Amino acid sequence: MGRPNPPLFSNPRLPLFAGAALISLSPVWVKLVSVSPTVSGFYRVLIGGGALAIFLLVTRRRLALSRRTLLVLLAAALFFAADLWSWHRSIGYVGPGLATLLGNFQVFFMTLAGFLLLGQRPAARQLIAIPLALLGLALIVGIDWRALSADYRLGILFGLVTAVTYAGYLLCLREARANTVHRSAAREVAVVSLLTAALLGMATAAEGVPLTIPSAADAGWLLSYGIVSHCVGWLLIAGSLPRVSAAAAGIALLLQPTLSFAWDVLFFARGITLQELLGAAIVLGAIYLGSR
Repeated sequence: MGRPNPPLFSNPRLPLFAGAALISLSPVWVKLVSVSPTVSGFYRVLIGGGALAIFLLVTRRRLALSRRTLLVLLAAALFFAADLWSWHRSIGYVGPGLATLLGNFQVFFMTLAGFLLLGQRPAARQLIAIPLALLGLALIVGIDWRALSADYRLGILFGLVTAVTYAGYLLCLREARANTVHRSAAREVAVVSLLTAALLGMATAAEGVPLTIPSAADAGWLLSYGIVSHCVGWLLIAGSLPRVSAAAAGIALLLQPTLSFAWDVLFFARGITLQELLGAAIVLGAIYLGSR
């Protein structure tokens, strides 16, 4: 394998934060379309991966990925499909707030994997930032344990599965991009997206969920979802993952649920309380502390 090309950005945290900001728009697109979250997730990865595949064909760029990298990307697709599938079911049992909080426990699994598998000892400030950020998220989502259904244990289990599979997806993407000779992550993101679309398509078929798009407006929102949030967002994130520690990546991606909350306030006139505002401030402070 040739020598890796220099990265597109000198500061790896900038595209990581930009990518987190773009994928934070995901709940906006999901709210705007009149299809189920699982179906919107299918079109998200299909459209994003298809756009990147067209880009690679038009620019006549060879796939040029080793067999080992392709196997790692297949593992990433399995993790990502399981992440989306389990997250949507966690939402159904415990609601979007707690499901989002549980899914972002990925930061613990990312830090643990970085220490055990990659030999990355987390800094003291990161060990402080992680529980601080999760406390802030808990204040934002405002969990009312009394309002949970009798099936909340199953919902919590799905939420923790979401966290584990999300961390697995990020680590596999990181591995696929390590020592690459390509400056852009277009190849890796295209492959993992199309593989994930195939897996989600099989899952929806097995569940008997139709993949029809009701209107042209829905098609437009799904197109925006796939291009803006998935295609561009994950290109930026995937390109940055090998250049930061696993703990730093997990902390930086906590920006996603925080900004998703902000878009809910700005775009859908969601009310905001002092507790939620305090939670958002705590998360942002923790991200700054852990990403310095």
